[in-house]
Amino acid sequence: MRQLVSWLVSAAAGFVRTCVVLVVSMLVPAVWAAAAGLWMWWWGGNPWPGLAPLLWACVGTLALSRPICRMVRAVVARWTGTVIPPGYRQASPVVRMSTGYWWNGFSYERTSRDARRDQRMRLWWSDPATWRDLRFAVIAPFALGVIAAVPSAGVVAAVVGFAHPEPSMRLIGVLGVAVAIGAAPYAWRPVRPVAVRFLGPSPAMALADRVDELTAQRADTTVAQAAEIRRIERDLHDGAQARMVALGMSLATVEKLMETDPDRAKALLREARAGATASLAELRDLVRGISPPVLTERGLVDAVRALALDSPLETAVSADLGPRPDPPIESALYFGVAELLTNAAKHARATHAGISIARTSTGTGAGIVVDVADDGTGGAGVRPGGGLDGLRRRLAVFDGTLEITSPAGGPTHVRMVVPCESL
Repeated sequence: MRQLVSWLVSAAAGFVRTCVVLVVSMLVPAVWAAAAGLWMWWWGGNPWPGLAPLLWACVGTLALSRPICRMVRAVVARWTGTVIPPGYRQASPVVRMSTGYWWNGFSYERTSRDARRDQRMRLWWSDPATWRDLRFAVIAPFALGVIAAVPSAGVVAAVVGFAHPEPSMRLIGVLGVAVAIGAAPYAWRPVRPVAVRFLGPSPAMALADRVDELTAQRADTTVAQAAEIRRIERDLHDGAQARMVALGMSLATVEKLMETDPDRAKALLREARAGATASLAELRDLVRGISPPVLTERGLVDAVRALALDSPLETAVSADLGPRPDPPIESALYFGVAELLTNAAKHARATHAGISIARTSTGTGAGIVVDVADDGTGGAGVRPGGGLDGLRRRLAVFDGTLEITSPAGGPTHVRMVVPCESL
């Protein structure tokens, strides 16, 4: 009984989905059918009025192609979890020139409104995604609509069959019900492979998107490196360098006082030794901030365990990493964990944290997964210019991802995933 109820629920949900697929995929044929009907009604021996329905059908097809593809992407993402990137070209900013005209990347216009209108039209015509959407809108009725119409056809056959008392018609009604129930859970499923095949970005579009992404990552890396160099320079100038200058002055004074005031010279030597010790400690801290020795010598797992021991939180670390990844990946993940633990202690007022490091292997390749969870107040998110935004950019250099689950009130769970074929 439970299996029967489950099957009926699945059939009902599938029937609703097939109806959605049927309506969306048949919008273009409906436009052409309306145009054909208008042509038959309008045409009276003069061929010129017949061009108006044809023009209307072409314009309607072009206008509907992009909304149809957007609806298909939306239902595929909602029903199957497969996200198909749209791949549309993005409009560049409209800039006002010194002459008073507006430049939109294609032409000069007198007003910003005219410049944006011209830009949208030119992008629409020159974008390969426009013709890709038009191709899908033409293919969808045959690849999706015909199959999605099977359950609806079964329902129509059932209604017509049961409306007549003849046994043969009743048999047709029973067969219609069987076809509708049997096909409903499956008739909508071709929408995913068809959409992935025909709506995915072309290799040229994917390459262009990848170039844009790498350009942005290069800019972020350049900015981060410049900021890091400035930080090191500032730390050296304000810390170790100042202490070394003071140490040199103290030694020069000791040299003058060695014969006239030995006690004072000894006191200055003791101060100089303390200053040298402090300078050495600052240099060690600076080097540790650039590349911790434990990370270089013993790897990511031991470095994270040492980080957990120094953290004010009660932190548990579990790891099953296997072979060591490349040093740049280790460094990115190590400083990512350090950033997350600092945020948990400083902003979320957490008391406990858990860190899990593991390797993963999927159909797309191998990678490293680092999970960091804390019992803080939650509310963490990626904000432009913030620490988590910098962490996201650091991982993006390696095609890594950052996933944050942090509802108000906590707890917070952050997952860092970095592909690593060396595993």
